[in-house]
Amino acid sequence: MDARDVIKRPVITERSMNDLNDRKYTFEVDVRANKTQVKQAVEEIFGVKVEKVNIMNYKGKFKRMGRYTGFTNKRRKAIVKLTEDSQEIEIFQA
Repeated sequence: MDARDVIKRPVITERSMNDLNDRKYTFEVDVRANKTQVKQAVEEIFGVKVEKVNIMNYKGKFKRMGRYTGFTNKRRKAIVKLTEDSQEIEIFQA
């Protein structure tokens, strides 16, 4: 799996912006990716050192459109904490 296949997009929310002060960055990642793959992908793409990775899984929500029912796609979110000596990730700077 390529590094750009592991990291899908950054998550920009009020909470993720507050976590930037603690050097924590939030990304939506591939549902098959593990912590090691996420760490290697962030280090390769952004050129920073990762201290630790926390991953959260989200189930798909039940949705209806008239008589048709289904589920939204399941998601996986990773919060990546950088080491003290590494630089910031520019994608999150406004």
